[in-house]
Amino acid sequence: MKPLLEPQPLAPGDPGDKAASAPLAPGVYLMKAADGRILYVGKARSLRKRLSAYFKTSIHSDSKIDALVGRIADIEVIVTRTEKEALILESNLIKRHRPRFNVVLKDDKRYPSLRLDPKEAYARFTVVRKIGEDDALYFGPFASAQAVRETLKVLNRTFKLRKCKSSEFRTRTRPCLHCQMNGCLAPCCRDVPPDVYREHVQEAVLFLKGRTQELLAKIRGGMEAAAAAQEYEKAARLRDKLFALQRTTEKQVAVTTDFMDRDVFAVAAAAGAAVITYLEVRGGFLTGSRHFGFPETMAREDEMLGVFVRQFYEGRASVPEELFVSHPLDDEEWILDWLAVQKGKRVRIHRPERGEKARLLEVALNNARTELQALLTRRSSGAALLERLQRRLDLSRRPERIECVDNSTLMGSDPVAALVVFVDGRPEPPAYRRYLITGVAGPDDYASMSEILRRRLGKGTASEPLPDLLMVDGGKGQLGAARAVMRDLQLDGRMDVIGIAKKDPDRGEAQDKVFLPGRSNPVHFGREVDLLLFLQRVRDEAHRHAVSFHRRRHRTATLSSALDAVPGVGRVRKAQLVAHFGSFEAVRAATLDELSALPGFNRKLAAAIKESLGSNFEASAAE
Repeated sequence: MKPLLEPQPLAPGDPGDKAASAPLAPGVYLMKAADGRILYVGKARSLRKRLSAYFKTSIHSDSKIDALVGRIADIEVIVTRTEKEALILESNLIKRHRPRFNVVLKDDKRYPSLRLDPKEAYARFTVVRKIGEDDALYFGPFASAQAVRETLKVLNRTFKLRKCKSSEFRTRTRPCLHCQMNGCLAPCCRDVPPDVYREHVQEAVLFLKGRTQELLAKIRGGMEAAAAAQEYEKAARLRDKLFALQRTTEKQVAVTTDFMDRDVFAVAAAAGAAVITYLEVRGGFLTGSRHFGFPETMAREDEMLGVFVRQFYEGRASVPEELFVSHPLDDEEWILDWLAVQKGKRVRIHRPERGEKARLLEVALNNARTELQALLTRRSSGAALLERLQRRLDLSRRPERIECVDNSTLMGSDPVAALVVFVDGRPEPPAYRRYLITGVAGPDDYASMSEILRRRLGKGTASEPLPDLLMVDGGKGQLGAARAVMRDLQLDGRMDVIGIAKKDPDRGEAQDKVFLPGRSNPVHFGREVDLLLFLQRVRDEAHRHAVSFHRRRHRTATLSSALDAVPGVGRVRKAQLVAHFGSFEAVRAATLDELSALPGFNRKLAAAIKESLGSNFEASAAE
């Protein structure tokens, strides 16, 4: 059967009737809410059997799942020729629509990784947030910026690789502070043989791959050989490195005695929520763990793990030879084939039932259960607040996704806007957005608000997910501008909108004001002042985001205009200054020697730059 290019609506009727009329063929189904938003994307060997199962309440032991199914207003299907086609199509649709009740792994580009290009004569580690399609080695992603900083600190202290950027490396003539503190081999200005430096790089790679026992044995052998050859200084250096690595590995926990690399995944689910815990085991030692929480999902445990594993390893630099899972994976054979292509060799998936491996899996499962209880506690407290907010503001739906827009400008210069997102009462920084206002002449807050809302909401399906509650920073005027945009885009009824304005002490106002459409007076919160405090927190986060973006833009414009007056500094050299020093403040703080050391710069040009930036910033501060 030829796959359909677009979702096909089923026969008219309620969702249960539509499920009963679905074809007995493999494919993908899309469950939609009354406002047209996609709630869930799934696949099935038989669309009719899978969809009918959702509406047989006897199979649901969880009332929360029944409540989620009750939100379904429409079902569409895409018929495919094979189950494998359905699997691939399901993955693409989940990535495209990011449905609320699917297991959707946050994009790992927000997590840092370490990059090393082994083709460089004197390679160094850099922190990146996107794994490129090149021949470099990538390690991670790490759970946080703090984690990657701690790892870099160990690498720098132990293996003494260079830290300077390529531009500095080519032009440096004297050892830097890292070298003077014995933290770098200083190949930039010392005669370090490439093979010696390469050996340090290989040791660092072994460390990051978790081959600590192999690395310790290698260093111990080198130390003993150096001592036997009476090369006592070399032996002492290797001894210090050995002790440093031993102190680091003492913090790691040995979990298996076969010294294999493996990843462990365990899922715990209850009340429509789920947590997947991931343990990273390298060389038999537990080297890392992360929890992935999903406050609402309609998937079974086997479906969750199958979808999660596919998302987890997509674009990853490395895949271990073995995976442990707490539940059988949905479509395990296809996943094994796909992982084999990723790794270049076969990968094994096991569910150990006895011995140390079963105990390792139980550790992951217990951690998932503990994290699930914490997630349910947070969800219940956040849900209660949002339900009270819905009642107090008379909203059409519970505001589970709140977006707030704020503009920022200074006398009409460099106008910008920022949008922040709160999901289930908590900020969602990866979803924040920043905008340059380009279509408004002069300081016009209403027109600026209209421009940004059209850019945010006017892209059709590309604008999804839409907010349940849209907040604008301002009073009735800004709220009216937002309402006009929603009417033009035919979004009335798709979301609620409110305005929040600061109090005016001169008028005797004691608190900020929240305005609703069609109501002249602001909302009175009475004893539920915590609801107002929550809305103020959202508004203040939008204000902070907008102001920080505006300040950065203003400093950029100030510096650019200052450099424009310096003969010999054009677009390329301005970009070179920023790329080398990292920020405009660092350019201003740089010494004459540091500026003149840049390729193509000299002392005369450096002095002109210092003079121009100094006078410009002093004038700006005086304003």
